[in-house]
Amino acid sequence: MIPTFDLAVFGGGCGGYAAARTGAGLGLKVVVVEGGERVGGLCILRGCMPTKTMLESAHRRHEILRAGEFGIRVGTPRADWKAILKRKDWLIGEFAEYRKEQLESGKFTFYRARGRFLGPNRMGLVAVGKGKVPAEIEAKTFLISTGSRTAKRGIPGLEEVGYWTSDDCLKANRPVKSLIVLGGRAVALEFAQYYAHLGVKVTVIQRSGRLLPESDPEVGETLAQVFRKDGMKVHCGTQIQRAEKKGGKKRIYFIEGGKKRVVEAEEILQALGREPELEGLDCGKAGVRLAKGKVVVANTQQTSVPHIFAAGDVCGPYEVVHLAIQQGEVAAKNAAQVIAGREPTGKMDYRLKLEVIFTSPEAAGVGYSEMECKEKGWAVVTASYPFQDHGKSIVMGELKGFVKLIAREGTGEIVGAEVVGPHASDLIHEPMAIMGYRGTAEDLMNLPHYHPTLSEIWGYPAEEIVGRR
Repeated sequence: MIPTFDLAVFGGGCGGYAAARTGAGLGLKVVVVEGGERVGGLCILRGCMPTKTMLESAHRRHEILRAGEFGIRVGTPRADWKAILKRKDWLIGEFAEYRKEQLESGKFTFYRARGRFLGPNRMGLVAVGKGKVPAEIEAKTFLISTGSRTAKRGIPGLEEVGYWTSDDCLKANRPVKSLIVLGGRAVALEFAQYYAHLGVKVTVIQRSGRLLPESDPEVGETLAQVFRKDGMKVHCGTQIQRAEKKGGKKRIYFIEGGKKRVVEAEEILQALGREPELEGLDCGKAGVRLAKGKVVVANTQQTSVPHIFAAGDVCGPYEVVHLAIQQGEVAAKNAAQVIAGREPTGKMDYRLKLEVIFTSPEAAGVGYSEMECKEKGWAVVTASYPFQDHGKSIVMGELKGFVKLIAREGTGEIVGAEVVGPHASDLIHEPMAIMGYRGTAEDLMNLPHYHPTLSEIWGYPAEEIVGRR
């Protein structure tokens, strides 16, 4: 007899686990199918946690180099690449083991297997490892949450020359003297600074006109200034022509400002984006529609087949963990409603979308950028304030960057905020909390802040916006 479930989840990462936990809590009979080499998902194994662990080591070395500014005499710190990776591997092992325990908790069925659709209600399984699994299962609803993989880009010669991906960087325990980073978004910038802060000569080549092109211009421009001051070379608005190996070095030929250029290094990091991991899933056999390689979903997380849902990188539109978790939870709740014969009511709302770049200084944003507001036809008022004129950041020696508020003209409702500066990943949550209650710049201005703290910097742009209304 073929095992039958209420909800079958493809993928045991953050989005999949959130859906399974939510579905089980609603009384659904749930199965999770995880076909990766290891259990844990992208965030734990190859994304958020390992990269931030490694970045922490690199940032610590960089801070030690600045010790003299604070009256502390130290020698020149040396990076122990193998020790950095050993610490990363230990921490990731702990995180992954905990996720494995959660998946094997007994709250739902867990199969270590690769799955593929045989039809809109049936899935075929092939065991991963020595465990036994049924050849087929059936379910009333499904969730696709299989994550993403590094995308290949058609740069002539690059495959022949060879390159690192972000996955390779997590295993690179030998020092390199120079590195070319292709890309200008989160993954590219974080790894560029990781290597630069370990003493590697880094060159960043970005195709768009600036770093972080989805953010307002001043965000990417500020980080480019920081990178250059730290000794990195940053090229934006480029056309990459080809890759070539010569004299033991790897070269990238590109055009910038109408001029032909070439840079060379020991290694190349290809960080030009990721793509959904859907290989072997046979979505077409279930009738699930794809567009540009992604699963097409409604704001209920339903695909073109109403009882099949998707969450996380496979569908987007934003490839960040907290949204994948939220999407998984919405999908599970709506799956329960579909099973009960009701119309799904849960919907995703990206009004409070967050993004953080864990460089030094960090960059973070919440809600809508000024550019997005203009695209929506909104009249907005903006105000910024620099960290170089703020008491606590001056004490900390953190003078780079700014905070920015974006509010609707007339009502003063805060609809977006951006930070480039110390602890931006933490600071961004204050305007987000105000936005959660549709609060105004005046509400933020009137909040008391302890002095001297970084968070009190939000009062200055809030006060400016109130004064200008």
